[in-house]
Amino acid sequence: MNPKENTTQIQAQIRALQDTIYVIGGKWKLPIIHSICKGNRRFSDIQHSIPGITKRMLSRSLKELEDNKLIVRKVDPDFTATIEYEFTHYALEYGNLILEMIRWGQNHQKVITGKAISMTKQ
Repeated sequence: MNPKENTTQIQAQIRALQDTIYVIGGKWKLPIIHSICKGNRRFSDIQHSIPGITKRMLSRSLKELEDNKLIVRKVDPDFTATIEYEFTHYALEYGNLILEMIRWGQNHQKVITGKAISMTKQ
């Protein structure tokens, strides 16, 4: 592969990475996705499961996740103001990615506190 083709390929990969970061980036989106994954479907349940998130930020983040087709907002017509959030089939692809991120984060916490052997030391 010549250098120009390699640069084009790298640029395309970087754009894809930036798009992924845009969709799930920020302080709250992954915790929200994880909360819904663990069974919290209603706004108040999601909010109570995430320490420090405000109603405004939760509402805004849920809207962004909905705009990006990761969750769907369902209104129960039988009960006034009963709204639940659930994953779209498209969002289920994130499940393994999130689990890997959790595992990496747990290991990273151990590495930086000196409670695990670093992968770079041999």
